Amino acid sequence: MVKDTIASRVGRIISGSARKIVEILESAAPEIVMEGAINEIDSAVFEVREELGSAEADKHLANKQLLDANARLDELGAQINVALDENREDLAEAAVQKQLDIESQIPIMQNTIDESDFSIKELNSYIAALQAKKREMLDDLKNWRSSKAITERITLSGPEKTDAAIDAKVARAESAFERIMNKTPSIEGFDADNAKKLAELEGLTRKNRIKERLSQIKANRGEG
Repeated sequence: MVKDTIASRVGRIISGSARKIVEILESAAPEIVMEGAINEIDSAVFEVREELGSAEADKHLANKQLLDANARLDELGAQINVALDENREDLAEAAVQKQLDIESQIPIMQNTIDESDFSIKELNSYIAALQAKKREMLDDLKNWRSSKAITERITLSGPEKTDAAIDAKVARAESAFERIMNKTPSIEGFDADNAKKLAELEGLTRKNRIKERLSQIKANRGEG
C-alpha cells in the first residue's frame, strides 16, 4: 500500500465523525460493529508497520551505500597521488573522473536517508495515533457494555424502562460526540519531495572539472 493511501486510511480512522460513532452505538448489533472497527485499526497498524519496515530498510541501504561511496573516494584519492608520483597523469585523470561520478551520486544517497527519516517519523506517529484510537474505541465498547447491563436491569425493574433506555442512549451519544470533538488528533499525509536532479557532467564542462581537480591536487602537493 502506497504512503498516500496509508495516510488517507489512517486519517479516515482517526477523524471518524461523531455521527459514525452514534450510528454504531444505535445499530442493531453495536458490539459486533465496534469490534469490527477495532479489527480494522489492528489491520491498519499492521500495514503501517510493514511500510515502516520498508522505510527502515531503505535508510539502512542508503547509509551503507554512502559509507561505501566515501570509502571509495578516499581510495581513489590515494590512487591519484600514486599516479602523479609515477607521472601517469592519464591514470590520475581517470581516477578523478571516477571521483566526480561518485560525488554526483552522494546527494541522492543523502536525500534518500533524509526522506526515509521523515517517513519513519511520520509512520511511527500514525501507529501511535491508531493505538490511541483503539484504546478510545475499547473504552467505548466497555462503556456500552456497562450501559447495556444497566439498561437491562432497569428494563426488568418496572414501567419507567422506556425513559431510562432513551436517557442511556442519549448519554452514550453525547459522550461519544464530546470525545470525537475534543480528542481527535489531526493527521496529515506525506509531503513527497522530488529528488534533486544531478547536473550532467558532459563535454568540456566535465573535462574542465577534471583538470581543475588535478590542478588543485598538484597545488596541494607543491607541484605548482
